[in-house]
Amino acid sequence: MNPSSIGIVFDCDGTLLDSMCVWREMEAELARRADVTLTEDDKDVLTTLTIPECGAFFHERFGLGASGKDVENMVDEFMLDFYRTRVEARAGALAFVQELASRGVRMTVASSSPQLYLQAGLERCGFAPYFDAIVSVDDVNASKREPAVWDRARELMGTPRSFTWGMEDSVYAVHTLRKAGYRTLGIYDCDVSGTYEELVESCDHAVRTFDELEVEAFLAWNEAR
Repeated sequence: MNPSSIGIVFDCDGTLLDSMCVWREMEAELARRADVTLTEDDKDVLTTLTIPECGAFFHERFGLGASGKDVENMVDEFMLDFYRTRVEARAGALAFVQELASRGVRMTVASSSPQLYLQAGLERCGFAPYFDAIVSVDDVNASKREPAVWDRARELMGTPRSFTWGMEDSVYAVHTLRKAGYRTLGIYDCDVSGTYEELVESCDHAVRTFDELEVEAFLAWNEAR
């Protein structure tokens, strides 16, 4: 089939960018400011939250800041510095994206991170020229527990749902994609987002690293639909 009929909606953090560690750094910094210790249950909940939800969580649960918005501002200051100056691409990710682009595959980004973080990180690591659009959950007022962010990204590519893939490291996001009728490609990052075994069980295809991905194989998966 024509590669221009195929689309991939990439997650950003933990998928294209090696950035999951900084989210835990940020949570630990907020916990330090609140003088609390996060439980494993707290960390599991935080993994699924948007930035406003994270701000509300720390304010309402631990009394941090004057308001949830105040905590959001703390997060923004911490995270923007990281995305502008420290973030790196995952090994092999940029080469994979560049090869897809050369074949005519359409690509977008759908992320739980705010636009400012996404624009800064993707620009720093060289990804920005290759995407039709970058969509944040903030743009659709819905988290990745709902399919709206991927639906918007797919609409902006103009690809049919049956040949549009979501590439994710988070198992909970993969479940949303599957229920919405998308094809799924999992890439393992860390057990915080889901174990490799869980990705294998949940996704159409799953890999541990970009080195395991070949564009020819990916295109063949679409022919085999």
